[in-house]
Order: sequence, then structure tokens, then C-alpha cells
Amino acid sequence: MKMNNNPHTKNNVIRVTDKERGLIKQIRDFHETTTEHEVVYETVNNPIMYEEGKNRVLVIGDLHAPFDLPEYLDHCIQVYNDFSCNKVVFIGDLVDNHYSSYHNTDPDGLGGGDELDEAIRHVHRYYEAFPEATVIIGNHDRMSFRKAFSGGVPKAWIKDYKEVLHTPKWVFVVEAEIDDVLYFHGEGGTAKTKYKSEEQPVVQGHLHTQAYIEWLFSKSYRKFAMQIGTGIDFQKYAFAYAKAGKNPAVSCGVVLNGLHPFLIPMNL
Repeated sequence: MKMNNNPHTKNNVIRVTDKERGLIKQIRDFHETTTEHEVVYETVNNPIMYEEGKNRVLVIGDLHAPFDLPEYLDHCIQVYNDFSCNKVVFIGDLVDNHYSSYHNTDPDGLGGGDELDEAIRHVHRYYEAFPEATVIIGNHDRMSFRKAFSGGVPKAWIKDYKEVLHTPKWVFVVEAEIDDVLYFHGEGGTAKTKYKSEEQPVVQGHLHTQAYIEWLFSKSYRKFAMQIGTGIDFQKYAFAYAKAGKNPAVSCGVVLNGLHPFLIPMNL
């Protein structure tokens, strides 16, 4: 046995080593298929195994800060602890940038400076909880940069994401590969379509009303597609465009050793 150094655990706890592999935690009570929200939850009855040299990745859904659910961070921290994760990936659209949208914006909403200040404050809560993380760049994250490009502003005048959001240890990338699993935001398609064309398992966000895990098997391989849900507050004005559609699938995910995906919905 060895002590857990998880920064989110208040008291040190005993963690099972490879020699003592056993049942650490079972994910239960969420085998459910909800056609209304296009959510598929899986029951897992196998022990969670730890493999040397592999990772336990917490995947955080689209936040669209400052329009994220306040309770979603607690859910992500709980999942991080439950699976003893050692890596964190934000799947994209960390911020919303509603004020600079190419679509109609709310004239009664926050102005650019105020929305950015609020977004930085919301993001900082996550930065305090997860000071080291990989952040996938989503289409909403790029919004202000696209506006600058359209306005003819040279790149030399533009700050990078970590400088704007005051998250110096976070790494911002278009996509990431961890333990042969591809993490990307997902504009222009779904996880179900992407993993059929790739040579590896995929995890994506972008689609707020979908959260599922799908497997594809052949004689020579097995791979999965995981569609992460979201952490948005659907009541905020930034999502008025979707009010006539489905409610969001509020959830996060975990990938163990690059082989075992888990989808964990948040109790609302």
C-alpha cells in the first residue's frame, strides 16, 4: 500500500498498488438510456485497474465560461478523486465569447470586457483545482482571435490563451494524444463518425446534448468513441438559441490506461 498524494483529497488515503489490485470503486446506478437527451450510461462491474506507465485521465466537458454550472466543478473534482486521476483534459470551449459571436448576441448581455472578466474568474476556480491540464481549443475559444484576424490585426499584437486567462501552467492545443487516445473538440462531426475513420479511440466534446460511449470491434482491434457532455448552465442567455431543443447532457468522463472509458453524469 502507498499513500495517495491526490491534491483534491483532504486526508491521505490508502491506494491499492499493482500487487494489490482489487476493487477500488464500482460505478453503479447509471445504466440508463434516455432517448430525449441522447445519453447512454454504462454500468461497470469490473475492478478499476492501474497500469504502470499509463494514465487516468479526467475529461471535462465544454464549460463556456462564464456561463457554466457552479456545481459542475465539484462534480469534476469528485470524479477526479474517485478514479485517482493523474491527468486532466478540458475538451474545448473553455470560454464562450458570446459578446464576439458571429451570430446574434443579446443586447442586454455583458459587454466584452465584463464577460471576459467573469470568464477569467470562473476559469480560475478550475485552475486552482487542476493547476496542470491540457486544454483543447474549441470554436468558441477561437472567436476573439477570428475577429482579430477578420479585422486585420497581426498575430504579434495578440496574447496567447494562457496569458489572457491567467493560467500559466495549462497547455492549450488543437488536439492531444494520450495513451493512443485522440482528444479533440469535435466541430463538424460526432465521436461516432470520427472513430470509424481514425486508427485509434477518440474523445470529443462540442455537442451539448449528447454523451455516450460506443465500441467498434474487428479481428485486429477494438476502439471506442466517447462523446463528453457539458458543464453549461442552460438557463443563461448565451444559450437562448437552443431553448427549443434538447436539454444538455451534463457529465464528464474518465479514460483509464487508454483502454477503459467511463461516462459520469452529474446529478441535477
